[in-house]
Amino acid sequence: MVINRRIGLWILMRESLLSLVLLCAWDVVVVVMFQIFHQEWMEQPTLPVSLIGSALVLFMSFRNNTAYNRWWEGRTLWGAVTNNSRSFARQAGTILRGCPDLACAMAAYPYALRGALGRLDATDDIMRLLPDSMKAGVEGKANIPAAILFQIGLRVDEESRRLGIDGALQGQIDRILSDMSNAQGGLERIRNTPLAIQFSVLPKVVAAVFCIILPLSMVQTLGWITPLGSSLVGLLFVALDKIGSDLQDPFSATPHGMPMLTISRTIEIDLLQSCGLPAPPPLAPVRGIVG
Repeated sequence: MVINRRIGLWILMRESLLSLVLLCAWDVVVVVMFQIFHQEWMEQPTLPVSLIGSALVLFMSFRNNTAYNRWWEGRTLWGAVTNNSRSFARQAGTILRGCPDLACAMAAYPYALRGALGRLDATDDIMRLLPDSMKAGVEGKANIPAAILFQIGLRVDEESRRLGIDGALQGQIDRILSDMSNAQGGLERIRNTPLAIQFSVLPKVVAAVFCIILPLSMVQTLGWITPLGSSLVGLLFVALDKIGSDLQDPFSATPHGMPMLTISRTIEIDLLQSCGLPAPPPLAPVRGIVG
């Protein structure tokens, strides 16, 4: 995720550079055809591009709002994972009278969740934190994060029986695990339900068509300076489409994706420190971007 505004602006301009070059090239072709070759088919009343542009802006704004809602819901659910992880560490330290293995297992969970959502290999982080007694119950499972929560639940039940803890107190920990499972289900729903194709593909196609006809409606009025006005307006629509495309997949491994690695490292630090174990340093932004 980009946290530096200057870097974010530079990334947006860099990613839009090719589109800007293509727009300028097409605008120059239109101007040359009109001013030098005097193509008769271009001698027509101005096309109603203002109406088309207004409708396109409304449509792309709705798509971008939908994409941002997906991104923000994902961030909210990750916040629930963070808060419940801290609550679990507190309950493990008080009700279960301190249990470092459970804290380490819970610290491995967000790394596993990140790997599942982003389709990344998180084996090293999982094996580094997961207690040896739980590794056999996790290996080979299709849903590694859910398997880790299941192993943690088994260990909580075992410790509760050994310590003779009342079922109501154990239920408090089980509710935390259930809340984390619900948050994971919400995140998996976002990952497995992409934005409807009408929202993800149609704006790009319509914006491309609009950018093609835009200089045709300007050249009779602006003449040789058509590339300046047409390219700037076209770039605006390209940027709007790019923003929506970046936000519609919040778990992508791009500068615009959610900082799942940073969140996972934060959870690991909080949980390990809560039970007196050495913790790694927090991740620092790299060129204004947190991963």
